[in-house]
Amino acid sequence: MIGVIDYGLGNVKAFVNVYKKMNIPATIIKSAEGLRSASKLILPGVGAFDYAMQRLQESGMQQILNDIVVRYRLPILGVCVGMQMLARSSEEGSLSGLGWIDGEVKRFVTSSTGYFMNVPHIGWNDVKPLKANSLLQGLELGARFYFLHSYYLSCQRREEVVAVTDYGGEFASVVNHENIYGVQFHPEKSHQWGVQLLKNFASL
Repeated sequence: MIGVIDYGLGNVKAFVNVYKKMNIPATIIKSAEGLRSASKLILPGVGAFDYAMQRLQESGMQQILNDIVVRYRLPILGVCVGMQMLARSSEEGSLSGLGWIDGEVKRFVTSSTGYFMNVPHIGWNDVKPLKANSLLQGLELGARFYFLHSYYLSCQRREEVVAVTDYGGEFASVVNHENIYGVQFHPEKSHQWGVQLLKNFASL
C-alpha cells in the first residue's frame, strides 16, 4: 500500500488518483497510526519550508515517520518542498529539516554567467540522470517534468544526486540515499513521465 502523507500541504488526492488509474493500492494517511500500515510513503509539500515543517510537527506524525524511515528503512519519496524537508536546513527559514539527506536548501541566485533567472522556476524542464537508478527506469532519455519552486537542495554528498536540471546552472532534481528518495518537480502534474516515475516508486 502506497501511503500519501496528508499533513495539510500538497495535493494528496492527485497522487492517489494516479495510482488508482494504474490499479496500484494507495491511500491518504493523516495519523501516526496510519503510517504503520503503508509499505511505501510519499511526502508531498508546497509553500514555505518552515511552515511545512511546522505542519508536519503539529500533525503528530513526525516522530513515528522518522522511526519507520530511518530505523525500519521504509521507502519514502519527498516531492517538491517534501524533497527539501529531507535536508538538514533551509535558507528559507530557521527550523531544522528531517536531516535524512546531508544538505542545505538554498535560494536561486544570479548564475556565474551573469544571467538573471526568473524566480520561481516554473514550468517544464529536462531531468538529466547522472547514474542508473530504479526510480528513473524508462526515463533516461527525453523525460520532462513540471517544476514550481524558488529553492533547491544542495547536497553535501555528490553520490546522493541521481539527476540534475539546468536553470542558470545545474541543481539536484532527483536525490537518493538508501531508502530515501526526493524529486524537486511534481510527478503528479507531469503526464506520462510522472506516471512512469510513480509506477517505478511503487515497484521499488
